[in-house]
Amino acid sequence: MFVAGAWTAFLFPFASLTALLLGGDASVWICRHLWSPVLLWAGGARLVVHGQENVDPKRPTIYVSNHQSTLDIPAHFVTVPVPFRYVAKSQLGWVPFIGWYLWVAGHVFVNRSNRQAAITSLQRAGQKIRSGTSIFLYPEGTRSPDGRILPFKKGPFALALEARVPICPVTVEGTGSIMPKNSWNIVPGPVHVKIGKPIDTTAFAANDREGLARAVREVIIAQSLELGGKGGDLEDAVAAAGHEGFREPSPPASKTS
Repeated sequence: MFVAGAWTAFLFPFASLTALLLGGDASVWICRHLWSPVLLWAGGARLVVHGQENVDPKRPTIYVSNHQSTLDIPAHFVTVPVPFRYVAKSQLGWVPFIGWYLWVAGHVFVNRSNRQAAITSLQRAGQKIRSGTSIFLYPEGTRSPDGRILPFKKGPFALALEARVPICPVTVEGTGSIMPKNSWNIVPGPVHVKIGKPIDTTAFAANDREGLARAVREVIIAQSLELGGKGGDLEDAVAAAGHEGFREPSPPASKTS
């Protein structure tokens, strides 16, 4: 943790200055080639990537992944070699160095406690996609406490349907064992990242957020099981509005006379 903190503080001014002078894409290069490898090394992560041929740097894409650990962020910078922008919850913007860098480099923050602000943030992400920039996001909205894949928020899939760009389902396994949620204990081990084939969003109706969320989540669950992970409940697919990690309740059954 000391190495991670010191290296982040050391690189912050360089990454921020690069973003201001050369743009966000150049600063992502620093995160991918300088910042992330050191954090993975310090955590003892032995990184293995599968399906990197499904990454097309010339194609604006939304990359969607499960979320096990803070270590997912450097793992995805390394394994998805395109200058994407993260969609992150707004609280992260107050984290010293990391949050400040994300602001300067043009990553997108979402305030999930304010529906209108969240919609505005996703619209801003949509503008980035239409300008040719790929987006990376975690639709669970929080880190899984036990490695099982949580229900997905529907908002990110509205973004995908509006932008009509492909979604690449990404699955990470192992980061939760190295650096679990709400723990400072570091246990070195392997980290597998599998990048699935892109899913064509034009095959879904323009308002079918839930159908697209379920389709993407099913692929991520299948990939998790392939990598030796715990997968997730296929039925517990969509998060309740305003909540993270909780299933959306089914509508009450109609009464018959």
